[in-house]
Amino acid sequence: MNQHARPEIKPIPFIDIGAQRKRLGEAIDEAVAKVLDHCQFILGPEVRELEGQLSSFAGVKHTISCASGTDALMLVLLAKKIGPGDAVFCPSFTFAATCEVVALVGATPVFVDVHEDTFNMDVESLKKAIATAKKLGLKPKAVIPVDLFGLPADHDAVAAVAEENKLFVLDDAAQGFGGVYKAKKIGGIGLAAATSFFPAKPLGCYGDGGAVFTNDDELAELIRGLRVHGQLPGKPEFSHIGITGRLDTIQAAVLLEKLKIFPAEIAARNKIAARYSEKLGQYAIVPRVPEGYTSVWAQYTIRVQPGRRDGLAAALKAEGIPTAIYYAKPPHRHEAYKKFPAADGGLPVTEKLSHEVISLPMHAYLDESTQDRIVDAVKRALVG
Repeated sequence: MNQHARPEIKPIPFIDIGAQRKRLGEAIDEAVAKVLDHCQFILGPEVRELEGQLSSFAGVKHTISCASGTDALMLVLLAKKIGPGDAVFCPSFTFAATCEVVALVGATPVFVDVHEDTFNMDVESLKKAIATAKKLGLKPKAVIPVDLFGLPADHDAVAAVAEENKLFVLDDAAQGFGGVYKAKKIGGIGLAAATSFFPAKPLGCYGDGGAVFTNDDELAELIRGLRVHGQLPGKPEFSHIGITGRLDTIQAAVLLEKLKIFPAEIAARNKIAARYSEKLGQYAIVPRVPEGYTSVWAQYTIRVQPGRRDGLAAALKAEGIPTAIYYAKPPHRHEAYKKFPAADGGLPVTEKLSHEVISLPMHAYLDESTQDRIVDAVKRALVG
């Protein structure tokens, strides 16, 4: 063996689902086995139990589980009869699902810019977007703020603009469920909130899954029917055109076990994020959490000078450290969404961020020695 050969580098997982699996393995195996025994694979007892526990966790009257976070968003738009001629306002610094559902129901997504420091919707841009929609002859109907990377949006500011313009608020909490905004838990803000249980999310299942949260009794009843082809509970006929949007029972069983440790995992994520920010603050622009907010840190995203990001990613990759870029190409620049309008004045902050952001490994099981390895590698790459 060559004495000067470089020792093998142990790769670091970006999100360590396996560590959580080791912690919960036996409990989840038993929970899944119960489902396999009773064979109620669709809307079984675990689904109802999960919905009740999620409602208690979020402090809302109703939780309607469904097949994905995308379905969760779309179910609310279907229930509110959003369609052609309607404008729905979405930030462009987000995953495509936020605006995708608007287009799928036939409405027009209108793109809104975000704040540099929080990555979340800028209400001044929202006001401009509403004016843009009106000039185009569209009817402003709804706004979908996003709790990006786990940090709640400025929901009071969004709500004030929404109320003034008679819009309903649908909170895209796909990354933010578990967060807190001024003593209010994410899920209970706006007319409704939608979340995702995709495996990489802070609260994720072992496949696709999602949920809608609301305090509106009528909306909840309608969404329960829409997720089953439009047949309202207890009714013999299909009164609405719906979708197949149910959460399967095995995923509910998995989530019930994960929900038990979710508060502890949120605390761990916040400790890890605070340590990242303390150690990296002088080398990069680290994320800011406003006073009164609690993030669940779905991602830990820093900003570096334009032109430095690719070098940083390559340097970290060479040391077995994965990174991700959310979002190098925001939805408004993708072929499928180029035709849709944006707020007057454009989306300058979104464009800027798309060249600066890079996300580092983040999960509740990131120990200090591994984090130090990441931090040291980032420092070397940025100082050199």
